[in-house]
Amino acid sequence: MLSASRCFAAFYLALFLSLLSSVSPVSAAADTKAENRTIERTVQLRTHSIHPPYIDEDLQNRWWDFGADAYINTNKHVRLTRAVPSQMGWLWSRLPLSSTNFVIEIEFKISGASSHLYGDGMAIWLTTDRAEPGSVFGSKDMFDGLGIFLDTYANSRHTYGFPRIVGMLGDGKTAYDQAHDGEANSIGGCSANARRTNVVTKLKLTYVKDSYLDVKVHYRAWDDWTDCFRVDGISLPASPYLGVSALTGEVFDAHDVISITTHSAVFSSKDTPLNKLATGGGLLGGRRTGGSHPSWLAFFVKLLFFVGLCVGLAYGYKAYTLRGRHGAFSTRGTFGGLGMDFGDRQGYASRRRF
Repeated sequence: MLSASRCFAAFYLALFLSLLSSVSPVSAAADTKAENRTIERTVQLRTHSIHPPYIDEDLQNRWWDFGADAYINTNKHVRLTRAVPSQMGWLWSRLPLSSTNFVIEIEFKISGASSHLYGDGMAIWLTTDRAEPGSVFGSKDMFDGLGIFLDTYANSRHTYGFPRIVGMLGDGKTAYDQAHDGEANSIGGCSANARRTNVVTKLKLTYVKDSYLDVKVHYRAWDDWTDCFRVDGISLPASPYLGVSALTGEVFDAHDVISITTHSAVFSSKDTPLNKLATGGGLLGGRRTGGSHPSWLAFFVKLLFFVGLCVGLAYGYKAYTLRGRHGAFSTRGTFGGLGMDFGDRQGYASRRRF
């Protein structure tokens, strides 16, 4: 009986471990995928990130330059323009961004006293040139690289509202369509009232070389990111500089940069894409593919097997204890594994009495 109960328990234990191994692993990676690959982790780049107090004891920043009308309030922001006419300011990284894939998150603020006339806006740059003032939101026209414009003033009539976020991929020869607010150059855009909000305003840019550019904006509620636009199959110039600039004209606003955080994105290997990971399956360790999560039905089936395991173990333990109890009072058998029979024990006890 003991042998059979042990085999029963061992069978259930093996079956339970096999079911556990068949559950798909949970990845800690981000949900951004490209070519069936997923961002496994990100590494912050100090060279392309800036946070308060922005400058060191020498009133400089090792990795960033700012200029024109921009100034720094060490407790609050880098103010690119004040809320006065004809201002221009910029903030540029000193080193090019060498990462192939990256995530940039910029916290900014656009504010002003007027509720109906304001402008002109600010821009985020990833270009081959840096710190060259110009007419496109405070930076040069005919740029080579990416410009993302936070346009707060409409120069012409449109079917969409303002403020508006617009993306443009420059080739170094094409001028920005100033008269129509970049409509002729747009690779994507969205309307987002990111001015004078009660919520922290942020822009998140995720770029994977030759795969996609994804832009999200945060302005409605805390931790509520809104998809702005996505461009597939895009390729930016290698090692661009990262910059932010702003411009005011006859209408004006204050344009502030609160922080910039840049991460290099590390992707999973092409040989082991997330939704094709092979995991153990079956009683003999067979392999299966698939990244779907186990269903409720599978969960209950595994729970029933677990209960069966517990019952099997309890049955085996009970059989073991009963066998030990009966064996202790048998007239012929082992005792404690010492190999003595009942008669031997009587003789031993008699010799002790005499």
